[in-house]
Amino acid sequence: MRIKIINPNTTWSMTEKIGACARSVARPGTEIVAVSPAMGPASIESHYDEALAVPGLLQEIAAGECDGIDGYVIACFGDPGLKAARELARGPVVGIAEAAMHLASLVGSSFSVVTTLGRTMGQAWHLAEVYGMKRFCANVRACEIAVLELEAPGSRARERIVDECRRALDEDGSDTIVLGCAGMADLCEHIGQVLGVPVVDGVAAGTQLIESLVSLRLATSKRGELARPLPKPISGLLGDFALPAVPPALKRAA
Repeated sequence: MRIKIINPNTTWSMTEKIGACARSVARPGTEIVAVSPAMGPASIESHYDEALAVPGLLQEIAAGECDGIDGYVIACFGDPGLKAARELARGPVVGIAEAAMHLASLVGSSFSVVTTLGRTMGQAWHLAEVYGMKRFCANVRACEIAVLELEAPGSRARERIVDECRRALDEDGSDTIVLGCAGMADLCEHIGQVLGVPVVDGVAAGTQLIESLVSLRLATSKRGELARPLPKPISGLLGDFALPAVPPALKRAA
């Protein structure tokens, strides 16, 4: 089984950390391919960043389809481009916010999302509602830490994140923590040991969900909304994203 973990930002050091996290929980025999797009923002902390990240993400999905990838994890807590990726891929695709929230709902009565900047909290609440998880989500909290600060030498990001997670338990009444950034993946075990509650990292959750979906031979339905995009001319800088018509044999296989 080959799983592609796509960090939609272009910070390769974060991608390496994300890939290591995925490999640490993957089953024996699962190959993890961790990548960043060739184009896009260095970090994703706004709707503008998300929009600019999607073309590079979709390029990586298209490349994975040529390389025989079995399933994909979108390793950004905003789950950018998730539905478009599902339209493009033959195998299953999950986002880490989607994966983390669903797993958190199975191990506690309520969870708090602890994320980076306050300006991203609205998107986390939006996804909780879209995924049917709002009734489990006690709160979304921000540490006011920029994503790239997680990579900075000497940063006190770890201590600040632990402190915010502790406040979430004390003030929100939650019994589970969801880490709201792929760049926090390496902190999951440490925070869980310090606080003594389930801490869910979406990279690990997404990796194991994709393994399960592939093993069960479950992929995105191509009937209706998430069918392959219709071929059409695309102009300008995005001209290379125009899709060819799907051969009849491939349509039947999908």
